[in-house]
Amino acid sequence: MSWSILIVDDEAMTRKLLRMMLGPAGYEIFEAEDGLDALHQVAKQVPDLIILDIMMPNMDGLEVCRRLRAQKETADIPIIILSARTSSHYIEEGLRAGATRYLTKPITRQEILHHVREVLADVSVRTS
Repeated sequence: MSWSILIVDDEAMTRKLLRMMLGPAGYEIFEAEDGLDALHQVAKQVPDLIILDIMMPNMDGLEVCRRLRAQKETADIPIIILSARTSSHYIEEGLRAGATRYLTKPITRQEILHHVREVLADVSVRTS
């Protein structure tokens, strides 16, 4: 099975870096440049996983997370927040908003692949 991942970050370089880390591992990658774009992308095609930044224009990642969790069709999509905000306050806020995991930037290829695989393995177990 080919898993799809939506990468949501306002920094084009971060999106490119994540695409380079995840694409060769066989994941189908989609991108959104801010929170509003992310909601539009999800409405067109529901991904298997979302990697979401917090600090973005138009709508931040926490609000995106809350909105996705509030809709029946998107409530169960795993969401990994990947943020430069590292304080425990932000981590708690991200998890309260509904994030499956909260990871901090910078991140290595091995770390992101490990977390993506673990989260998607949980999805496989729940849906089988």
